[in-house]
Amino acid sequence: MNPTDTETSHPATAPQDLSQLLVALLKGVLYHEENPALWNSLLNLQAGVRDYVAVIGLELTLDEAEGYAFLRSRPAEDEGKGEAMPRLVARRQLSWPVSLLLALLRKKLAEADASGGETRLILSRDEVAELIRIFLPAGSNEARLIDQVDATLNKIADLGFIRRLRGEKQMIEVRRIIKAFIDAQWLADFDRRLDEYRQLATQSTEEENG
Repeated sequence: MNPTDTETSHPATAPQDLSQLLVALLKGVLYHEENPALWNSLLNLQAGVRDYVAVIGLELTLDEAEGYAFLRSRPAEDEGKGEAMPRLVARRQLSWPVSLLLALLRKKLAEADASGGETRLILSRDEVAELIRIFLPAGSNEARLIDQVDATLNKIADLGFIRRLRGEKQMIEVRRIIKAFIDAQWLADFDRRLDEYRQLATQSTEEENG
C-alpha cells in the first residue's frame, strides 16, 4: 500500500484543508487560476475528497490540464442494486436557446484549440450574436436578438460555463469546463443537432409571431 495514499485519504491528516475543499466543491467549480492554494490542496488530498463525497453519492471530476474540478452525481449503474440514493446535484432541463448557445460556444472553443492560438476564448456580445443569427429567420428583430443574447448569456454564466470580464460587460470568456459537459462524441453529432436547433428556432419564432 502506498503510504501517501493512506495519509491523504485519512481525515486526520489535514481536516481543516479537507473541510475547506469539501465546502468549496459543494458550492461549485474550483478553478486553479482563481484559487491556486486550494487547488494544490486538492491535488494532495483528492483521495480523501473522493472518499468523503462517495458517501453522499457524488464523485469528483478533476482535470489537471484544464485546471478545474467539480462534483457530480455518480452514474446510476454505480449505485448498486439497492435503493437509489436521492440526487444531491439536481439535473437541469435547459431551454433550446441555452442549449444552442452552449453548443456554439463549445464548437468555437474546439476551433480555437485546433488553431493553436490563445488558450483563453474571449468573445464580444456582438460576436455571440453573429453565432446565433444564422439560425434565425431573415429579418429577425435586431433589438430582440440582442436582448435574447444577453438573457441567454446570463443563464449560461449562472451555470458557470462563461464569465463576464471585469470592467468589460460586453465581453465574455468561455470557461474550459464546458468541455466536460459537451464532449468530442457530442461534437461529432453537431451538424445533426444544429439542424434540430434550426427547426426549433423557426418553430419558436413562428409561434411568437403567430
